[in-house]
Amino acid sequence: MKCPLASCVRAHLLLCLGLLRCGEARVNTEVQAGPLYRVAGSPLSISCNVSGFVSETTTKDIEFRIVKPAFPNTEIHIISTKDPNFGYAGYTMRVARKEITLTHVTPNSVLFEIQSLEKGDEGEYHCSVINAEKAYDGTYSAQTTLKVIDNSLSVSSPASTSASYNEGDAFTLSCHASANTVQHTHLSLAWYLRRDDEDSAHPIVSLDRDFSLNPGPGFEDRHQAGLIKLDKFGEATYKLTIGHLELSDRGRIYCQAQEWIQDPDRSWYTIAQKDGEETTVKVKAREVLPDTSSMVVVISAKSDTLQDGQELSLFCHVDSHDLQQRFFSVAWLRENVEVARIGPTGILSVGPEYSRREKEGELMAARTGERDYSLKLQHVRTEDRGAYVCRAWLQDRGPGGAFTQRATQDSHSQLVSISASESGLSVEMQNAGSVNEGFRLELKCKVLGGKGQLSVTWQRKSTPTAIFASVISLSQEGVAEKAEEFKSRKVNAMRPAPDTFTLELDEVRPSDSGVYECAVSEWNINTKTHSKSDSATVKVTPAESFVKVNLMSRNSKVTQGQILHLMCRVGGPRLPMTLTWSLQRDASTIDDILTLYSDGSISWSVEQQRYQLKVENTRNEVIYYLIINGASHKDAGNYECRVSVVLEKVPKKLTPSNRLAVSVENPESKLVLTATAALSVNVNTGIEMKCSVISEPAASSRYSVTWLLQQPGENKTIVISDKDALVTFGPTIVPSHRERVSVKRTKGPSFEFSIQQVEISDNGLYTCEVVEWLPDPHGDWYQLSPVSKTTQLTVNEPVNDLCLDYNQHPPAAREGDEVELKCNIISAASSSSFFYKVSWLYTAHDSSTTNVLVELDHTGLLSYPKNQELRDLQGRLRLSRPTRSSFPLGIQRAREEDGGTYRCVVEQYQLDHEGHWQKKASNRTGPIPLTVNVAEKNLSIAKEDKRLNISRLQDFHIPCHITHQSSTYRNSTLHDRFGKGDQLRFGHPLPNQFSLTVLKPSPEDSGLYFCEVEEWLPSLSRGWRKLAVENSGYLTLDVYVEGDVKAVSEQPCQWPIWMGVLVVIVICSLLVIFLLVLMKCRRKASGRQKPDQNLWAEEHPLKEKPIADD
Repeated sequence: MKCPLASCVRAHLLLCLGLLRCGEARVNTEVQAGPLYRVAGSPLSISCNVSGFVSETTTKDIEFRIVKPAFPNTEIHIISTKDPNFGYAGYTMRVARKEITLTHVTPNSVLFEIQSLEKGDEGEYHCSVINAEKAYDGTYSAQTTLKVIDNSLSVSSPASTSASYNEGDAFTLSCHASANTVQHTHLSLAWYLRRDDEDSAHPIVSLDRDFSLNPGPGFEDRHQAGLIKLDKFGEATYKLTIGHLELSDRGRIYCQAQEWIQDPDRSWYTIAQKDGEETTVKVKAREVLPDTSSMVVVISAKSDTLQDGQELSLFCHVDSHDLQQRFFSVAWLRENVEVARIGPTGILSVGPEYSRREKEGELMAARTGERDYSLKLQHVRTEDRGAYVCRAWLQDRGPGGAFTQRATQDSHSQLVSISASESGLSVEMQNAGSVNEGFRLELKCKVLGGKGQLSVTWQRKSTPTAIFASVISLSQEGVAEKAEEFKSRKVNAMRPAPDTFTLELDEVRPSDSGVYECAVSEWNINTKTHSKSDSATVKVTPAESFVKVNLMSRNSKVTQGQILHLMCRVGGPRLPMTLTWSLQRDASTIDDILTLYSDGSISWSVEQQRYQLKVENTRNEVIYYLIINGASHKDAGNYECRVSVVLEKVPKKLTPSNRLAVSVENPESKLVLTATAALSVNVNTGIEMKCSVISEPAASSRYSVTWLLQQPGENKTIVISDKDALVTFGPTIVPSHRERVSVKRTKGPSFEFSIQQVEISDNGLYTCEVVEWLPDPHGDWYQLSPVSKTTQLTVNEPVNDLCLDYNQHPPAAREGDEVELKCNIISAASSSSFFYKVSWLYTAHDSSTTNVLVELDHTGLLSYPKNQELRDLQGRLRLSRPTRSSFPLGIQRAREEDGGTYRCVVEQYQLDHEGHWQKKASNRTGPIPLTVNVAEKNLSIAKEDKRLNISRLQDFHIPCHITHQSSTYRNSTLHDRFGKGDQLRFGHPLPNQFSLTVLKPSPEDSGLYFCEVEEWLPSLSRGWRKLAVENSGYLTLDVYVEGDVKAVSEQPCQWPIWMGVLVVIVICSLLVIFLLVLMKCRRKASGRQKPDQNLWAEEHPLKEKPIADD
């Protein structure tokens, strides 16, 4: 034998793979339900079916194994449809000899058969299908239990004889059948005829297991007519009666008994079958010719007035046409009760009340001529008086020899009177009363006044209204003759004294109860002169009424490994008996332990090494001791002892003993544990609890550990680690929780329980429950009482103080720059279990609507809500997270229209114990205003006020010096607003210097001169924009004619007036020039016309001036 490690691994693999799939199992394996009880030596068949495979037409390979009671942890291979060398050594030869077969009935079902069961075939049979598919989904193995019991069926019949009968004769045969099986069984019995020229037997009549009587094919008509009967007498006697033998009845007749048991699937199964001895029957035929004519029947009496003791002679005359070719049956009836009948073949049959008198020679009937029949009744009694009738009927004979009754004709009545004669004979019954079953019945019959020779006939009837049937008779010559029913019984009729007759019947049964009659007759030579009788009632007390069975124990509660003493006390008179010890472990199965037979032999149904049997005889009872060494949990259950008394080698079951409940308790656990008292941690941290054994463990100890959580209103199992360290989670633990939980074992032993990233829902009282396992004497593991320790776990959630930097300085931005808006978390919970969602909001300068620009949710998903107006801005955004608490928003290539108010909104999230996100807090920054300038206003002009007095023929120069600017790009265009283009010259000696020269001024040119500079820059979205306008210092010019200088100087009081007028003129001139230049630039831009010839000579070429948008 091999240890079934591979089988265990395979079973565990099937279980694990099954748990990975959703829904119900698809593959299903079914085997015949057990337990199955079968008799040693009988055949066994077990069906096994599989279903649910993808391919139903593919033949499945199936294997059979057995687990025997002696080795409950070992699977033994028997046979496989795939591997011819599958079986172990103990079964290889039986499989090779075809004593054990496994045959496919269909592609999905097999039939496992054992031709002849052995006692060692008892056990649990496993039917397993080999999975040829990739996936495992369902049940691939099923098992059933087989119990092999002894064959207790016994069948006996009279020794093989050969008897000759005439056609139409009556025939009787008895058979004894019984069984002593502990389990509930039924017997069926059938009589068979095996004809001389045929090999197969034909059922005559049968009594099936449900006690229904069924005639065999071809025997129905005679059974319906009452000519074929099967009667049961007592507990085990079956009598066949054929009232009219036919030619087809020639052959060998025997009885066959079958013992039936009902399997758990409610079907009946034959567990034993035995045949009785055969009796050869020869039937002699008589040839006749049928006729259908009418007939006349006449009755007459030799004397119709008689005294008791005389002879009654009755004659019957039958007359009909063609009498020689006809068959008749003739019968005499008294008061419509048949006395005797002569059949068509001349066979005499007698009514039940006259059978004894016919056997004693007092009744005779015969055919005395072709038309005449006679009946003689000797030693008549007063009860024989009455009206007699002769009845005749025609009989037609068929081709098969069977007779069919036709017309019936009765004679007139013949009245016969019988008077009593004087006699001193008297009879008295003694010793009547009750007798115990199994003991001897002794009856005495005291005779007074008897003369001459005496004979006695003992008769019995079961009820007062029944007809007496003979038991045994003792003739006047002292010859005893048993009745047919009692030929197999130990019965004696004796005459111990001249005036005393006795009846002795051994091993009486309850069916022997009834009214017994002692009939004594006086004889004168060979003639019976007088008869007297007396009767008495006899009651047979059943054995169950006086045999008392009591089961007890000094201690019905024992500890593992102790000795268990059971006592079965059988009180009452001593009888040969069979005793069976049995144990019921569950509600449906009763297992036999041993059977002690009446001859002292013992049949064991279990391994007997652990059991001892002792018998103690006392005066009033017999005590049977059953001693179990090294009790284990397998020995717990309801014990029962059953007794069967053996009467005439036939066992009779008595009422079983009381059931004694025996419990096998485990020893007290000495396990001592220590564990972590309490833990207080923050959420999302890992914890570890330890539970250690500090007591001294046994060398063979194993431990199973269960971690439980107690919370308000709920207690649940988290994880279980069994004695083999196989880990399973509680039914309420969800997958997300299982991923955070782990257990392990360390030396000590110690048991560690860890939770990763604890949550608030993990709060509670944790219990470490440890169970110590020890092996019993059979190698089976049992557990001691659990020991537990608790640990209080408190999970704290940090105070949520989410705070953002509210006040931020608005950034200064120029168009085209990259702008960064800050969003910083100043304070918040530091746990790594918190996640943040960040949203940036935007409100334009000229709008009251706030829109979401960009979102970064707590799962790290970045999204841009759809907004057509903000599409360009969203395309230039960059949201980053350089640190855990910083979420800056970058705007690439900022534009003027990006200006507005920005806000940052932060939301804090955390996963709960069910894996759902929970919002814990939220906050937002203050408004962040943003203005995007095209450029900074950096334009600066050198300003210096001057006064200049020149003559008319003297040119003057007006300088314009740009000291600072935002861009080096300039465009200068001259507009001659006064029409003096030929007097003006424009100069541009350096990039930041401009000059205007007026040639040959006239006094009208006197006034206030200055340089006005406009700075233009290109906007990314709006084209060219004027950034700044600056004026230079003022130049006050006085132009005088020669000779007027003095006059001018002499009138100093008029200078301010002229100066003011000049300033106004200059300003107006410049304004006109500016407008003219502007109009000219527009015309050039639209029509691209060639500009007029510049009046100014430039040292540096000038670019075209851009057109303002506003």
